Amino acid sequence: MLNIQIGLRGEEEMVVERQDLASMMGNIGAEVLSTHRVVLLMELAARNAIKDRLPEGKMTVGTFIRIQHFAASPLGSTVRAEAYLKKVEGRKLVFDVIARDEFEKIAEGENEQLMVSIQKFLDRVNRKKIKKDSP
Repeated sequence: MLNIQIGLRGEEEMVVERQDLASMMGNIGAEVLSTHRVVLLMELAARNAIKDRLPEGKMTVGTFIRIQHFAASPLGSTVRAEAYLKKVEGRKLVFDVIARDEFEKIAEGENEQLMVSIQKFLDRVNRKKIKKDSP
């Protein structure tokens, strides 16, 4: 984990399309970028900060996010999320995250990700599938 240190930065950018709108999730008339899509954009920015530095066989999973989404972004606008790794506590990585469209800052907050073994993660999910499918 020596390659993962405080100060790493990541970005992710998108153009707001119809499937990203709050109105597509049932918020009728809200033809703006949905909050859940902003969250995903921020998590992707955080992952981009460390994606080439993870040890073999490891990945990160989101475990906590706290954001304020305080401005709307219309259909067709470009939104960029940025993440800054501010804390490393063992397997836990904590990022400051921010999102902006072409006009202003639209959201900010904190994202926590946990580094896990891909195989152990998949094994745990498969055990749940087996339990679900068992009579």
